[in-house]
Amino acid sequence: MDKDQKALFEETIKKKMNTIKEDISAYERLTIPIAPDNAIGRLTRMEAIASKSINETALKNARETLSRLERALAKIDRPDFGLCMECGEPIPSARLMILPETGLCVQCAENRMG
Repeated sequence: MDKDQKALFEETIKKKMNTIKEDISAYERLTIPIAPDNAIGRLTRMEAIASKSINETALKNARETLSRLERALAKIDRPDFGLCMECGEPIPSARLMILPETGLCVQCAENRMG
C-alpha cells in the first residue's frame, strides 16, 4: 500500500469518526431516562420506552464502531494495515474505503458468518 492510499484511508477514517461522534451525541440525548411521573399517555410512554431501547442499541453499536475506527487509525502506519487478519491477503481498497475498520477480506468475513 503506497503513501497516497494510506493518506486517503486516514482521511476516510477521520471523516467516519467525526460522523460517528455526532451520532453518539445524538443517541446520548435520545437515551435520557424517561421520568415515571412524566404526564404522557400509557401508549405514548410505552412507545417512548421502546424508542429509548432502540436508541440505546444504536448508541452501543456506534461506540463499538468508533472504537474499531480508532484502532484502524492507530495501526494505519503498520505494515499489516490492509491485510486480512485471517488469511493475510490484502483487503481490496474498495472494501477498506467503505469499511476502513474491517480486519477481514470478503471471503474470510463470509466464512465467519457461516
